[in-house]
Amino acid sequence: MSPRRDILSPLPSDLPAAEQVARLPAGFRAGSTTAGIKSTGKPDLSIVASLRGPLPVAATFTSNRFASAPVLLDRAHLAATDPDGGGGYGWVSGLLANSGCSNAATGPDGLADQRRLAEALGAALGTDAEHTLAVATGLIGTRLPLERMLPAIASLAADGLASDDASLAAVAEALRTTDSRAKWATVRLELPDADGRALTVTVSGVAKGVGMIHPRMATMLSYVLTDAAAEPATLHAILRPVVARTWDQLSVDGDTSTSDTVFLVASGASGAAPVTPDSPAGDSFRRAVEAVARSLARQQAADGEGATSLITCQVSGARDDAEARAAARAVVRSNLVKAAVHGRDPNWGRIADALGNAQLADAAVLEAAGLTPTDAARRGGTLVDLDPDKVSIAIAGTLVFAGLPVAFDPQAVNGAMAAPDVLIRIDLGQGEGSGEAFGCDLSEEYVIENAEYST
Repeated sequence: MSPRRDILSPLPSDLPAAEQVARLPAGFRAGSTTAGIKSTGKPDLSIVASLRGPLPVAATFTSNRFASAPVLLDRAHLAATDPDGGGGYGWVSGLLANSGCSNAATGPDGLADQRRLAEALGAALGTDAEHTLAVATGLIGTRLPLERMLPAIASLAADGLASDDASLAAVAEALRTTDSRAKWATVRLELPDADGRALTVTVSGVAKGVGMIHPRMATMLSYVLTDAAAEPATLHAILRPVVARTWDQLSVDGDTSTSDTVFLVASGASGAAPVTPDSPAGDSFRRAVEAVARSLARQQAADGEGATSLITCQVSGARDDAEARAAARAVVRSNLVKAAVHGRDPNWGRIADALGNAQLADAAVLEAAGLTPTDAARRGGTLVDLDPDKVSIAIAGTLVFAGLPVAFDPQAVNGAMAAPDVLIRIDLGQGEGSGEAFGCDLSEEYVIENAEYST
């Protein structure tokens, strides 16, 4: 067959550009402090609080069966504030984050510790404990230092919160553990008010996580905040498919964390009319949320532990989008592909090998991404539909395989792979489905960092 050079340019996108800046939307205040959780003495505790009473919130969480105490309590709090959400959405007045201790695999005592933190935050903000949510990151199997955290929460809530961009940036900094840098992204868009007049709305996110990253149902830790207005169920209907297309397509090391959590919170302070999922305004809002999520996921992949290169794999020509995403994720999760990218080795055989093993996501992820429950159950975990004779592969802009090996200059591709973002572009020749995934190379620094993580 003739090489399909025309279809291997980067996939187009309808998403708005996201700025890599932290902008705190109206209706929130935020801040961070040092509570002595981290041995480094760096900031390790933060609060994001509502200025307008309980706010609508949607969430996705890890599917790891060793889910952390914050995840377990968050689900319970969401279910208590909105039983219709089943633990996926509800109402919140305050978000608490700590880094340095994940409070996972700590049993009933760890859950009791988390309840005490919720009670303390609720008291400090003048709200019920059930209107608080929390995330935590750090070593698994260690208890929280409540004797230091409880007074820190009271002090921070009383005197340390502000409604400026620097405060949101401070939250992102306090989330860091092995991250080499903080991660933030913002999109501004226009949405109509009740009279149809255009108002500026902000969607801004912060995130952390560069190791133990292979999400199924959530991201590592992330807040996406907006001054748009929406009901909790609407936020969840928008958030879950966005997560399926962005953070669920991120893999650093193939391990799904015990703590993965993402919250989408809407203050309504912009004055824009409430969005609904199927309206033009709802679509604009969804694309803004997705642009923020995609930017954060790519920042996390680029900062993967020990990483020197971001790997972006884009797949077209799949039977549907779910199969395209599965194929892309199989490539970025392959340790052999990761090692080849680290060595700038255009070894396309490793990419073909990963494609040949690609399996669709589990049923829960497929359903969240838009498949019917019946189709999701039938197709979950099945192999991607693949005909090797129809597959085309390009590495860093050079076609290397089109049903058969294609002659290319290995040294030229080696040089192109030295870029900070290496694009692996694939077409399956089966249909109209497309998708992408994000990962990073595998270096000796990853092994060194994780060999010494707890000591």
